[in-house]
Amino acid sequence: MPTALITGASAGLGAEFARQLARRRADLVLVARSEETLSSFAAELRSEFGVAVEVLPADLAIEEGVERVEQRLERADDPIDLLVNNAGFGLPLQFADNDIADEVRHLRVHVEASMRLMHAALQTMRGRGGRIINVASVAGFISRSTYSACKAWLIQFSRWANAEYARDGVSVTALCPGFTHTSFHERMGLAPGHEGVPAIMWLDASDVVREGLRDAARGKSVSVPSLRYKVIVAVAGLLPRSVTAGIARRGRV
Repeated sequence: MPTALITGASAGLGAEFARQLARRRADLVLVARSEETLSSFAAELRSEFGVAVEVLPADLAIEEGVERVEQRLERADDPIDLLVNNAGFGLPLQFADNDIADEVRHLRVHVEASMRLMHAALQTMRGRGGRIINVASVAGFISRSTYSACKAWLIQFSRWANAEYARDGVSVTALCPGFTHTSFHERMGLAPGHEGVPAIMWLDASDVVREGLRDAARGKSVSVPSLRYKVIVAVAGLLPRSVTAGIARRGRV
């Protein structure tokens, strides 16, 4: 059985990745901060799908947490076949008004932790084969404070790594959803229906994950779920940064 390690696995896209992979008979290693929440979710997955589920509580904003997950990824006796770097959170758009400690923690989770876990996974995947999915965002294609910058880094690094490590049998895919129905916005204090986003722009988490897994299996470096967001990304590349930045001030992606 293949084994997948998913960060931010207790809710949102991470939990949806876990469900869809368990349905495909993959064993799982679930990573998130709350051991209690993870254990409950793991029991549910074991009962419903009959797969092995390992619980690995870790806070990826601190050194100890990242090291714990790195060590699991580097275990050659029980290797990981698919790494899903999904952990993340949002901040208000007003960078100058944010606490700089929060901004640093944001950067560590989105960029440093993802980079380090990719590096650890490659130690056992190279030559043996494997897949890495970095959950980025359509926001990575537009100008939008540090969230956009972090996601842009993930996209560009995934593109390079996918080409570089294809010779070793490893694919790296940046999954770039648009507005998706998860608990992400609620954790930022935005109640459902008050995100300032038209209903037509919302995606379903199950569709996002399904398309991401499909594109990763095809070896794509970038996956943009849904035709409407593919069009938006294409158009955004033609518009001046000042225009896309103004549009991006609405809602969250």
